[in-house]
Amino acid sequence: MEIRILEANDWPFVKEIYEQGIATGNATFQTEAPSWSDWDKSHLKGCRFVLESDKQIVGWAALSPVSSRCVYAGVAEVSIYVNPSLSGKGYGSILLNALIVESEKQGLWTLQSGIFRENIGSIRMHEKAGFREVGYREKIGKMNGIWRDTILLERRNQNIK
Repeated sequence: MEIRILEANDWPFVKEIYEQGIATGNATFQTEAPSWSDWDKSHLKGCRFVLESDKQIVGWAALSPVSSRCVYAGVAEVSIYVNPSLSGKGYGSILLNALIVESEKQGLWTLQSGIFRENIGSIRMHEKAGFREVGYREKIGKMNGIWRDTILLERRNQNIK
């Protein structure tokens, strides 16, 4: 296993894994992956990783700002995607832990995640990494004509007093 910084030339592989996540119906409200340019603009430069196994990208993780307002500069939204055929092997936890370590080095004070209620594996992974449930959003969006709820989780930087 090797975890490294996600680079522009990784995008075709990252996009494929993202599209696989979209196809599950339990990863995101997005219906298609954006272009590299749009994705790149919407994610923090310093907190984006890929996980490789045998020189193949098996997953990726990145943070995006939650707001452009300066008061929220230290708050970021977590995205983690692992090839669905490899779920349950701990790859997501490796990526999440890398995000936590790097975000704390960069002085971010809160990581948050909104996860579909049905995505129990992702919720448990976040909880094991120190995230706590802070609420839920009932019927926050429709997917294929069906209202979906999201569970809100957050993790505070343990070094911020």
